Amino acid sequence: MAMMNDGASLPDLTATDVRLVPFAPDHLDGAVRLSEQAGWPHRSDDWALTLSASRGVAALSGDMVVGTALCSTFGDVAALNMIIVDASMRGRGLGRQLMNAVIEMAGPREIRLTATQDGLPLYRKLGFVETGQIVQHQGIAQADGADRAVTTGSLGDVARLAEMDRAASGMAREPVLRRIAETGTVLRAEKGFAMLRPFGRGQVVGPVVAEDGDTARALIAQAARRAQGTFLRIDVPASHDLSPFLESLGLARAGGGTSMVCQARPEASTPFTTFALASQALG
Repeated sequence: MAMMNDGASLPDLTATDVRLVPFAPDHLDGAVRLSEQAGWPHRSDDWALTLSASRGVAALSGDMVVGTALCSTFGDVAALNMIIVDASMRGRGLGRQLMNAVIEMAGPREIRLTATQDGLPLYRKLGFVETGQIVQHQGIAQADGADRAVTTGSLGDVARLAEMDRAASGMAREPVLRRIAETGTVLRAEKGFAMLRPFGRGQVVGPVVAEDGDTARALIAQAARRAQGTFLRIDVPASHDLSPFLESLGLARAGGGTSMVCQARPEASTPFTTFALASQALG
């Protein structure tokens, strides 16, 4: 929940001066302002993708959005995300109020999130435990040769790809994957798939789901070739040790976050693995 002050001044408020309301379309502009203040690259379209799978709350001071939190539900799993508190409101208990609201929305599901360093203490107090690290890589993409084993998919592939994604992640995300496929590019391989779409300053590749690391690297290399010469981002679990490979594609390490879970369910056995997230928000 790291906040960066953008210089905007607000009245001297307390958390009791703020009311929480269901997140609505007219809160979007204020939400984009908050994510910009936090140093996040999300455009309105990036918020809209997350909102398409989410309910949430906005914290209002008068008509000004001073906090947000979303709960994206995917079957038995919920992802909490876009948890932002205006810099002027930090340390006043608003973050806990926002978290309590979206935890209630998640209900009995397994609850996941990607935490910033500043958010870790609160999330731990709320019962979340660390499960690993997420590494963000970004930069001007460089081609690494074409792999003829990777082909371009289509909307007609989404149902099958959603099955692979659910096997890997435990999340039922077909509507989100379909929306990504409508605006981006689907890449197929015999043992996996990847998606490339507009995001922030350029494009992002994710999710990347595959049966093995060689397939994942082939899919990512193809995405870099498609994005050659333009800004590309990818968020990967550190446990896969993809950083040297990603750096060879021009994608330098640029931060990351901590994967956390609450109300964890047993993991099912599956041949598929998530090698790159759809986003830090959506997992």
